[in-house]
Amino acid sequence: MVHREGADQLVPYVAGVHTEYNALHQWLPVTQAQPFLVAFAAPKDLCLFLNNQLIFKADSAANYTLDLTRYSKGMEPVEGKYLFTVWHPVQQPNVNTFRNVPRVSGAAPEANQRPFSIQVREYVNQNAFIIFILAIGLIYGLLRINYPVDFQGVFNLNGFLRTSAQSELSTAKSVGAASNVLFVLAFSLSLALLIAAIHTNVQHIKLFNRLFPVSEADITTKIIFYTVLIFLVVLLKYVFLKVMAFIFGLEQVVQLQYREFIRSLLFLGLFLPLVMLLYLALNAVMPEEILLISSLAVSLVLVITTLRVYYTVNKKASVLNLHLFSYLCATEVIPLAIMLKLIVFNF
Repeated sequence: MVHREGADQLVPYVAGVHTEYNALHQWLPVTQAQPFLVAFAAPKDLCLFLNNQLIFKADSAANYTLDLTRYSKGMEPVEGKYLFTVWHPVQQPNVNTFRNVPRVSGAAPEANQRPFSIQVREYVNQNAFIIFILAIGLIYGLLRINYPVDFQGVFNLNGFLRTSAQSELSTAKSVGAASNVLFVLAFSLSLALLIAAIHTNVQHIKLFNRLFPVSEADITTKIIFYTVLIFLVVLLKYVFLKVMAFIFGLEQVVQLQYREFIRSLLFLGLFLPLVMLLYLALNAVMPEEILLISSLAVSLVLVITTLRVYYTVNKKASVLNLHLFSYLCATEVIPLAIMLKLIVFNF
C-alpha cells in the first residue's frame, strides 16, 4: 500500500502506476508467541519501519534476515496488526524480494513456545478477477440475446452427450463466424481467470509466502496474457491438426476431430465461471481447498475434452488402429500432458 499526500488512509499499491512512491506499507499480524522471520535483498540505505519506528537500515547492498517479533515488543498493535514500511531515499523498494522464512524443523523449540507456522497473508487482490467475471457474463449475455440458436446448440446437454451426425452438423459453422469467435473468447477468458487464480494462489500462499500481496496490475497482466495465449492456441490447433494429419495421411479425420474439440471445450467452459465464483467467495477462508478445486476443474476440462475427441474419432475409425492411435497421441495426449504440466503441476 502507499500513502497519498493529504489522504488519511493507505491505498492499494499498483505496480507501474505508483512508481513515484519511495515508501511502501503493509499491515502484518505479528504475534509474540512465535518468530516472524523476514528475508529480503536490500540496496544500501534501505530502511524498515514498524509502526513508524525505524528498526533497520542497510549499511550495504546484501541479503538480510530480521525477526519482526523481536522489534514489535513494546509496540502497540492496531487491531492486532503492525504497520510494516519499506523506504528508500532515492528509489522505490523492490518488495518482491521480501519473504517469510520458515524455522529449521529440526531446531529444538524454546520453553513455553507454541509450534511455529508461517503467517499466511490475509488476501489476494480480487478486484481484477471480479471485473473479468463481469466481462464473461456480458459476453455470454450478448451471445444469449443475439445468437440464441447457436447458444442453445453449444450449451445443450443432450446435444453434448449425443454424437450423432445431426449433432455434429449443428457445430459445423465456420470457426471464423462471429458467434464462434465470441464463444472461444468467453472460454479463453474463463480458463485464463482460473489459471491466473491458481498461479496467484501458489505464488501468494505456497511458493513465496510473500509479505506484500500480488498487485492488481500483475494479476490483470496475467489474465490478459493467458486469454490471448489460450485464444490463439484454440484457433491455431486447427492448423496444427492439418499439418499432423498430412504427415500421418489422416486428413479425413481433421474436421471431425477439431469440431469435437471445440464443442467439448465450449460446453465444459461454461462451468469455469462457477468455479471462479467459488474461488472469490471462499478463497479467503480455505485457500488450500479452493486451490485444489480450481486445479481439478482445469484438469477435468482438458482430460474430458481429450477423451471426448478419442470417443468421437473412434466412431469413425477404430483407435485400435496403431497408425490412428499414434496420430491421436501426437495431437491430443502429448499436448494434454504439456498443458497439465504448465498449468496445474507447474509448482
